[in-house]
Amino acid sequence: MLKINNLSVNYGGIKAVRDISFEVPDGEIVTLIGANGAGKSTTLRAIAGLVKTAGGEILWNDRNIRGEKVQDIVSKGITLVPEGRRVFPNLSVLENLKVGAYLRKDDLTEDLSMVYDLFPRLKERSWQLSGTLSGGEQQMLAVGRALMSRPKLMMMDEPSLGLAPLVVKDIFSIIREINKQGVTILLVEQNANMALHTANIGYVLETGRVTLKGSGQELLDNEAVRKAYLGETRQ
Repeated sequence: MLKINNLSVNYGGIKAVRDISFEVPDGEIVTLIGANGAGKSTTLRAIAGLVKTAGGEILWNDRNIRGEKVQDIVSKGITLVPEGRRVFPNLSVLENLKVGAYLRKDDLTEDLSMVYDLFPRLKERSWQLSGTLSGGEQQMLAVGRALMSRPKLMMMDEPSLGLAPLVVKDIFSIIREINKQGVTILLVEQNANMALHTANIGYVLETGRVTLKGSGQELLDNEAVRKAYLGETRQ
């Protein structure tokens, strides 16, 4: 579905992403893990059209979409749940959800029902201002807003950031449920343990480069990954 070939992103003289290549097969959950500054978030933002790229290809169903406008990328079925949630605090829950469907001209009733089925708390708070929601509820809203564009690929940037462990568990359950409903997931996550237990395929990024690839389980079993990202070693 998505294939990245030798993608590069520079911030001034800094090479944030260096010729990385990876694939996201249709229907899978793929995760990118790595330390802060490894280039994970920049990669997602480049795919979404939010940062300028220096080279390479972003192939969506074999067509290079690098350099296309954000709204054109969204219209193709690619959406990003940004780090920090980025809900509109002075808009209600319902208004935020409708913002996610801004490119659509059809009826939203069915999709709103689907989001409310996934997140009953959002239905209860549909007229509440989003800025008054808890962190977990805002994350649910950010995911629900992305779903309103009917994505084929949902990219998620640090969905567990700043959330309590029980809420994190709920969020990852929802990620698996969304995937079961046919949405492909590309996940960037500091919680490497949860990410690798959830993903079918994982890539390790270090200083803007892919250094390891494997199934989620293979990376969980990798001694170097366990030591660097899971904080443990096998005896």
